[in-house]
Amino acid sequence: MIVTPIKTSVVHVGDDLLRHITTHIPKLSDGSILVVTSKIVAYAEGRWVPKTSARLKAKLVREESDWQMKTKYCWLSIKDGVILGSAGIDESNAHGGLVLLPRDSYASAEKIRAALRTHYKIKKLGVIITDSRLLPLRAGVVGIALGYAGISGIREYRGSKDLNGRMMSYSRTDVADSLATAAVLVMGEGDEVQPLAIIKDAPVEWVEEVDKKELYIDPREDVYAPLWRRVRTWGKFIGPRTKYSKRKKIGG
Repeated sequence: MIVTPIKTSVVHVGDDLLRHITTHIPKLSDGSILVVTSKIVAYAEGRWVPKTSARLKAKLVREESDWQMKTKYCWLSIKDGVILGSAGIDESNAHGGLVLLPRDSYASAEKIRAALRTHYKIKKLGVIITDSRLLPLRAGVVGIALGYAGISGIREYRGSKDLNGRMMSYSRTDVADSLATAAVLVMGEGDEVQPLAIIKDAPVEWVEEVDKKELYIDPREDVYAPLWRRVRTWGKFIGPRTKYSKRKKIGG
């Protein structure tokens, strides 16, 4: 697998995202995966607000997330079934304002994919919209796929046998976030101005329609559930999308 970052000009609020991509990537081969950082998708969608007060970010975190809790360094929050710092709202490289995540990263990924397949005249194309996140008890950020199109986001091993013939009951590989992490590593987090990356020869399954729920886990079934139950403000999972009550207590 080969992951190549693409250096571009700086993207501003309201810029034409597709034009930006095709200007800096004149050719894209069949079977490629295009990785796009969520920040430039958000800029193109107008998801930027000027920072007018210190309380504005806290207000936006509450509006943008399904659950939130203030911690020492940031808000710990859940948005679209994913644990993120401050609902993914970013101040770095934000032109003095606050950048929110795209409203629907899966829809944005599919829109980009459809337009680029036509533009480049190719059939197999994956698109991943990425952000970065922290992992518990680990320093530094890794990538996360907020939304994707054209590929299956998970590889299933349950029901198959391991090397020693033991039947596997739980094993699955998070393909989407693994690819996002590989891309974020080479794209960088600072002043690299590399908001795009191309992945070639990735071991993926190509699909026409993505199952948006394939990576979601009910918090009650999560391996970290014993930790979550100790958070007094943790709410109950109440729907097919990840939604949480901000008041009901389920743990002591």
